Amino acid sequence: MSLNVWTFTGRLGRDAEQKYLPNGTAVTEFSVAVDVGFGDKKTTLWPRCAMFGDRGAKVAQYLLKGQQVGISGSVNLREWTNKDGETKTSLEVRVSEIDLIGGKSSDGESRPAPQAERPQAQSESAPAKKKPYFDDMDDDIPF
Repeated sequence: MSLNVWTFTGRLGRDAEQKYLPNGTAVTEFSVAVDVGFGDKKTTLWPRCAMFGDRGAKVAQYLLKGQQVGISGSVNLREWTNKDGETKTSLEVRVSEIDLIGGKSSDGESRPAPQAERPQAQSESAPAKKKPYFDDMDDDIPF
């Protein structure tokens, strides 16, 4: 048995791109800057990330340049040849989990991560539920 899971945090280098496979499946692609090391030894990895299907399509609008994210997924090294005939390698992640941690707006101020829509509150004409109190509990507790 083998296990291939990489979990990391970083910032998006550019806005996510939405594409579609020939079979109609949505693919959301983005690159994340991941810092490795400290001080003079600090470098930045740029894994290319892809989310397939509706989940990626729904979150794509929030994946903007500078957005801090937490990613978990399977990693793969892909070799390809550039237009000059040189063999290159790219680090690619098939995203299984994504967390929007926060980010910076274009004016440099922090912005909170977008929240999922909450269900609408009950209408005001509906009676409010009474919160339970210890006094409301039965005294016939069997223990």
